[in-house]
Amino acid sequence: MDLTKHAFFEGKIIPLSEAKISIATHGFLYGTAVFGGMRAYWNEEKKRLFVFRPYDHFHRLLNSGKMMAMDIQYDEESLMQLTLDVLRTDNWQQDIYLRPTIYKSDMGIGVRLHDLKDDFCMFVMAFEKYVKNDTNAHVTFSSWRRIDDNAIPARGKISGAYANSALAKTDANRAGFDEAIVLDQNGHVSEGSAMNIFMVRDGVLITPPITDNILEGITRRSIIELARNELGLQVVERSIDRTEVFIADEMFMIGTAAQVVAVTRIDHRPLGAGLMGPITTKLRSLFDDVVRAKVPKYQNWVMEVN
Repeated sequence: MDLTKHAFFEGKIIPLSEAKISIATHGFLYGTAVFGGMRAYWNEEKKRLFVFRPYDHFHRLLNSGKMMAMDIQYDEESLMQLTLDVLRTDNWQQDIYLRPTIYKSDMGIGVRLHDLKDDFCMFVMAFEKYVKNDTNAHVTFSSWRRIDDNAIPARGKISGAYANSALAKTDANRAGFDEAIVLDQNGHVSEGSAMNIFMVRDGVLITPPITDNILEGITRRSIIELARNELGLQVVERSIDRTEVFIADEMFMIGTAAQVVAVTRIDHRPLGAGLMGPITTKLRSLFDDVVRAKVPKYQNWVMEVN
């Protein structure tokens, strides 16, 4: 990470190298922080940077904060303006990733959420592929189960909860796979380690419902809308059994960081033809055009940095 760049920390924009917290900070000690994953894309033709759905990302961030009894002085609009200020400071001209975070910033020992100060920070970094093998990913079913809403809110991005994702991801990678599929407590397909899941069966696009302990993904919502409106696909939100995945025609994983990752093998079984399928291919291409402000119909999904 380029430490000469800037971040927003303790109410102001400062060099990233100076944005530091104490090892006694509550958010560090107990994972009492929430975050958002956001991307901005460089459009070479327009010579402009475009942030993808910033209002929606900040709205989810603030909702995650509510689940963790957090309160900060910013709303969605002020966070969007702050984002513009940070991005203009370093004049980014490439694809980037933004990490806004709300955290319990008091120092000391004691497991709780109340009577603690909440702070907001954000840094930016250059970012390319989250999954290197994103057109031909090989995945496995994880032995780890997805966190349950009655344990840690799965629909929010709670920092401490991502230990669950890390366990699944590392086991999958060390076993030679690109990603993991994580089941919920009922044995239904929930997510990847940090991505929403879609499969295609008989021309129908199917994805787990938000009640199966998934993150309420913004890229997920966007893909559903694009599939229905632009490709004319039927999209069904329902629980998915484990063995259904083996006989799917296509499958892909999506997320802000991952974008659209084509899955072609599951536990050493080829999925469909064993190649990225036509629906996945079309959605990958369309999504890439949308996030780079190349589709006027979806111009309201991106915020121009000028």
